[in-house]
Amino acid sequence: MTDWLCSNHLFGLVLGLATFLVIGIFHPIVIKGEYYFGVRCWWVFLLGGIAGIIGSILVADTFWSSILGVLAFSSLWSIGEIFEQRKRVARGWFPKNPRRKD
Repeated sequence: MTDWLCSNHLFGLVLGLATFLVIGIFHPIVIKGEYYFGVRCWWVFLLGGIAGIIGSILVADTFWSSILGVLAFSSLWSIGEIFEQRKRVARGWFPKNPRRKD
């Protein structure tokens, strides 16, 4: 797949699109994660980040290794965002889950 993308000069474009989609997907995951679980779910993002880093190192294909790297660091970045989301909820910018006890 990488050879075809490179030969058609699409590698950067497809990688950029995939990065955009990964970041876009993580935004609602952080919001929903904080809503349902609070900041207790931070370790899931840590495990996902570690798994992505290991996968990125082990995968030989440049494209898939890059995607795994983007997933890894998006997961790690989400740890900080989940705590920021808690502050946004406290400010009233996002709804608080009435069923969850803090």
